[in-house]
Amino acid sequence: MNRTEDSQDQLCINTIRTLAMDAVQEANSGHPGTPMALAPVAYWLWNRLLRFDPADPIWPNRDRFVLSAGHASMLLYSMLHLCGVKAVNNEYEQLGQLAVTLDDIKRLRQLESKCPGHPEYRWTSGIETTTGPLGQGVATSVGMAMAQRWMASYFNRPDFEMFSYDVYALCGDGCLMEGVSAEAASLAGHLKLSNLCWIYDNNKITIEGNTALAFTEDVATRFIAYGWNVTRVGDANDVEMLNRAFATFRQESERPTLIIVDSHIAYGAPNKQDTHSAHGEPLGEEEIRLTKRNYGWPEDAKFLIPDGVLTHFQQGIGTRGEELRKTWLARFAEYQTQYPELADHLYKMQHRQLPEAWDKDLPVFSADQKGLAGREASAKVLNAIGKNVPWLFGGSADLAPSTKTRLTFEGAGDCTSENHSGRNVHFGVREHAMGAILNGLSLSKLRPYGSGFLIFSDYARAAIRLAALMEIPVLHIFTHDSIGVGEDGPTHQPIEQIPSLRAIPGLMVLRPADANEIVEAWKVMMPLRHEPVVLILTRQAMPTLDRTKYASAAGVAKGAYVLADAPDGRPDVLLLATGSEVALCIQAHEQLAVEGIKSRVVSMPSWELFEQQSEDYQQSVIPHDVTARVSVELATTLGWGRYVGTQGVSIGMESFGASAPLKDLLKKFGFTVDHVVAAAKAQIDRVQHQMASL
Repeated sequence: MNRTEDSQDQLCINTIRTLAMDAVQEANSGHPGTPMALAPVAYWLWNRLLRFDPADPIWPNRDRFVLSAGHASMLLYSMLHLCGVKAVNNEYEQLGQLAVTLDDIKRLRQLESKCPGHPEYRWTSGIETTTGPLGQGVATSVGMAMAQRWMASYFNRPDFEMFSYDVYALCGDGCLMEGVSAEAASLAGHLKLSNLCWIYDNNKITIEGNTALAFTEDVATRFIAYGWNVTRVGDANDVEMLNRAFATFRQESERPTLIIVDSHIAYGAPNKQDTHSAHGEPLGEEEIRLTKRNYGWPEDAKFLIPDGVLTHFQQGIGTRGEELRKTWLARFAEYQTQYPELADHLYKMQHRQLPEAWDKDLPVFSADQKGLAGREASAKVLNAIGKNVPWLFGGSADLAPSTKTRLTFEGAGDCTSENHSGRNVHFGVREHAMGAILNGLSLSKLRPYGSGFLIFSDYARAAIRLAALMEIPVLHIFTHDSIGVGEDGPTHQPIEQIPSLRAIPGLMVLRPADANEIVEAWKVMMPLRHEPVVLILTRQAMPTLDRTKYASAAGVAKGAYVLADAPDGRPDVLLLATGSEVALCIQAHEQLAVEGIKSRVVSMPSWELFEQQSEDYQQSVIPHDVTARVSVELATTLGWGRYVGTQGVSIGMESFGASAPLKDLLKKFGFTVDHVVAAAKAQIDRVQHQMASL
């Protein structure tokens, strides 16, 4: 590298640094230190190496860059602006305007700015995943790397390398302290994901001070034990060593790579370090002037981008990325001719569409009083769909024999380090990492699912929440949904999980009542493009309802529907339920009918879907003028007041469960026909008493 190039590189690096200082100072909020310290790393990776076209930031074979240390958001926003990354809308149309303008940077952390406090997928083009909760970014990057391996095995053909991208994730001490990163790194090493590179900013600083307070492990040795290739750059400013480290990663064919980069954050005079400002405060005007003086920068200039900087980025990542993308598009055009079906699949997958007739083999279940466990019925549906949607891909946290989520048709196979084409993923006992990896797979446009027991959804909650925030259609299949787990006892009996999942905005929760409702639930789930779903299933058998006697299960599509009604359509009491408790309400409904009492059973598999319906439809299902109401659900009653009203009654769990056979538990906690009937009669008596007193 000649002296002119060296000078231009340093000018670009200092531009990144000063933009970070100025933006955080203007916002009076944020984290300037890490963007300043890692500016050389980001600059070298983006402008010299990254296979990424700023004019088309969703080009399928682009390298992925994940800023797992999301508090350093100005590092990424600076790169998006300086590289000239263009905005893309939700319909995958190139809009042409900048994803991040200089005005956005000036309005860091302000309302409607494209530069929020932490990077947000979908809000700002060029951001591959939402980060902020530490460890999530690096764990998600494992899913992206797994996706590349699967897509390469499915789509690549001789002379047609359609997927070959690498995944880079920049993390800090906090990310590596979080358990989710350890889970994900362990799996990445096991799968030998040599297309994955984590860049660890070893600056020995966290919010409370020096990492020696709580973090003294040998990170390099830990990652070697995981099966990673580990290399070190002793000074973040040494671009030659950075280049050598990245070259080492690209040459590695058997292991993921961890690049440990030693950095420190210097302001004002050289070697001055302030750990508190590094993480959460602006530097202050005087410190900024001193720092700019140290850089040879105009001290009073704010948000300065010197002449030649933007051109330099255009000549680097801009030219390289455009050439790579155009070459890929030309290859894809020929691929469409030689492999039309694969090309159609690639296009549909990238646009979150489904193959034609994806649902042609869905089962229909005959009425059966003995019935079928929810997990068993779902297994049949999953395998029917899996044969027709090649990019439906997933597994469980070591529970597939129990959750019944294994793809069993010919050719499904296991995803291993030797067979990346396998569609059954063994995540191991790693619920949190599984959730984040599913996000990475979905962000790569696969249709991933993960499964476990409902009680363990708590372990994956952070990743589930981020899927909802990012609006990506991840499928979570949770079985063992209630005290129906029986003898396993309170540790395994979910009580508060269903209401707490309903509390997450943008997350669709589906708890179907029988095998045919499960079929309809899958028909709702699969076409979704922007909503993650939690499908909640039983371990125990549920009666398969006679749909010639009761309403069609197609009502699932509206979230709630009238399953059984009074002969004249004018019930005295409403029985509302989800899941296995719907059959209990049907029994109560029949007993009430024998006694001449008119009731209506409403199956409510998805509150979220029901709330999307028109007010007229909602009123037709749950009429305002029928105030005698009983809800029945094997969970805490939180939220049911919305539907039963202030005077209705909710039969639910008010404590943790107990270890006993299921029948004993149902009797102990009041989930019996007699109890539901008694509650219904009490509601009718209440209404009649109130009417008489008017």
